[in-house]
Amino acid sequence: MRLLAVLVVLAAPAALAQPGVEPNRPADPAWPDSLVGGVAPPAEVQALYAVAAAVSADRVEADIRTLAGFGTRHTLSDTVSDTRGIGAARRWIRAEFERISAACGGCLEVVEQRRTIAGETRIPQPTEVVNVLAIQRGTADPNRYVVMSGDIDSRASDALDGESDAPGANDNASGMAGAIEAARVLSQYRFPGTIVYAGLSGEEQGLFGGQIMAEIARDEGWDIEAVLNNDMIGNSCGIDGVCDNTSARVFSEATRPTETEREARVRRFTGGENDGPSRNLARVVDRMADQYVRNLDVMMVYRLDRFGRGGHHTPFTNVGYPGVRIMETHEHYDRQHQDLRTETHPDGSPRHFGDTVEYVDFDYAAKLTALNAVTLAVLAGAPAPPSGVAIEGAVQPSTTLSWDRPDAATNPQLAGFRVWWRLTTEPQWQRSVFVPDSGDARQTYTLENVVIDNYLFGVSSVAADGSESPVVFPGVIGAFDYAPASE
Repeated sequence: MRLLAVLVVLAAPAALAQPGVEPNRPADPAWPDSLVGGVAPPAEVQALYAVAAAVSADRVEADIRTLAGFGTRHTLSDTVSDTRGIGAARRWIRAEFERISAACGGCLEVVEQRRTIAGETRIPQPTEVVNVLAIQRGTADPNRYVVMSGDIDSRASDALDGESDAPGANDNASGMAGAIEAARVLSQYRFPGTIVYAGLSGEEQGLFGGQIMAEIARDEGWDIEAVLNNDMIGNSCGIDGVCDNTSARVFSEATRPTETEREARVRRFTGGENDGPSRNLARVVDRMADQYVRNLDVMMVYRLDRFGRGGHHTPFTNVGYPGVRIMETHEHYDRQHQDLRTETHPDGSPRHFGDTVEYVDFDYAAKLTALNAVTLAVLAGAPAPPSGVAIEGAVQPSTTLSWDRPDAATNPQLAGFRVWWRLTTEPQWQRSVFVPDSGDARQTYTLENVVIDNYLFGVSSVAADGSESPVVFPGVIGAFDYAPASE
């Protein structure tokens, strides 16, 4: 379980990641412990280009077509049929994860999480909600998790209609297919941290699959560093008339909803309202797109989700885990939560309603899947984020940051740290300096003649191959090692 970080006098920023990936061959050498002479690690991880390139649009398309072919995956739909309904869909997903695991020598643990839900507005009668997870255990730090999730279920216009066709090709076969494809690609490598590829159920009925997984993670003490929720990653032409396959949105909330009054009071005087762990996780995703995914730009949206709406990362952020939503930039509302039908525009032209495969851009879905894959790889390959980050420098010409070194046994790839700073109005970290690992339990670095009043600051952990953790803003405000709250 993560321990509550110590509050600090001033605030600091967040860093980005560049993954360390190791081919999944048992004979490969162990991760290096450090760099000789304190030389800064490389600025990029070459293996990440191969990870991005390995994602197949053809495989993503085949999986979307298979999932849409179950007719409906509504939470209240058939669970017995082998060809229709959510039961058939989740059994197919499990079988697909098991095939991937067999191909990598059993590197995935395929598990189900089950809970019966009843008495809810959208689940009035007792209904079993089932998540299907494939877990790729880390080689050094198996209790540190990074998660990519997609939703298994779909729906028609009526949220209680489990009978009508609801193919859910984009919402959300695209996200589920992305998680399966990421498992195919990343299972060819080994990472120090654990990766979870999650198929969550009950999203349309009230985010129940995410609640189940978040509660299990909290109760079992999972150290979740990131949740990448993928909900609709395959639509490139929106209701606004814009077709765009070169951008994606990443939604993140600014601070934890579990923030206490005391923490909010500290934040008022030190800053950090734009530097919670979810926001700094979004910055990692943005940097990964810029560096490793061709023709893709991330629009960071400073909001938990779309206006007044929600997604499956929310149950995780509700208890304090960092999470973001990755999705298309231009939604088409005629293709969400709609009965299949054709109506007529005022101009006499046909207007199609329904989420069917002919409107999915498979190349675009593959591009966003590649973004997830490189982000998972960099986070699982990097050392754990620094803990206990603190800052001082009020009424002084220089700024000093200090932090606790990640555990040596679970972070053998650690080479050092990067101290980051940026202007308070900038969305991304601007400047940094590499600080070699001293081996001390508590590490310190002073930025001479950098005045604390003018910038935001943070610290990241860096692996020998260049993989880098998210930046950690000083104090509880930005801490990744934060004990999940009990609801």
